[in-house]
Amino acid sequence: MTDGAPAGRAAAGVDEALRAAVVDLLDRADAAADGPGTGLLPIVQAGAPVLRAPAAPYTGQLGDVLPRLLEAMRRTMHAAPGVGLAAPQVGIGLAIAVVEDAGTPPDAEADDPRERTPLPYRVLLDPAYEPLPGPDGEPERAAFHEGCLSVSGWQAVVARHRRVRLTGRDETGAPVDEVLTGWPARIVQHETDHLAGELYLDHALLRTLTSNENLVRYGNVVDLG
Repeated sequence: MTDGAPAGRAAAGVDEALRAAVVDLLDRADAAADGPGTGLLPIVQAGAPVLRAPAAPYTGQLGDVLPRLLEAMRRTMHAAPGVGLAAPQVGIGLAIAVVEDAGTPPDAEADDPRERTPLPYRVLLDPAYEPLPGPDGEPERAAFHEGCLSVSGWQAVVARHRRVRLTGRDETGAPVDEVLTGWPARIVQHETDHLAGELYLDHALLRTLTSNENLVRYGNVVDLG
């Protein structure tokens, strides 16, 4: 019985052409920085076809290059700065994402309606989410401004599930199955949507679209009429 790999792909699941393309991307990023392990990946912007195509499930296509890509994605996310980054955002159409958020400073947590609790760094392969019910038995939604590194400089209000069950795999292939609430739930929904070829603007209330500068200037007061 074969492993089901398409012609041109090694039995172990490595896609040599894709692996070579990712190595070239990483090498060029390092060359433009301070050497190996320092490069930042270019973040593609809205309009790039890779952001609108469903990502391929990760089946080992990158082989031994996966750890290096994950490190570069994490560096790029931190430098942007952001709290999540999906592989399509760096031009790679695979269902891979990294997330990490320090959360709201402890002295401000009590006043943060977003429930922005810390989200430790993690890798998500082939993630999926499903909404979980609130106290009344119905899924709850929370509406807040959010932005995207691939729609640079803009934010809009998106009503997302307040509480979700996240499933998938980590970088070792171990299963991920956990419940997230508040801002961490929002982050994983945003990144998982990227892997479906969606942008947050697809779900946003477009009347609330604002530049980052105007969001700071005018705050969250928005006429939703």
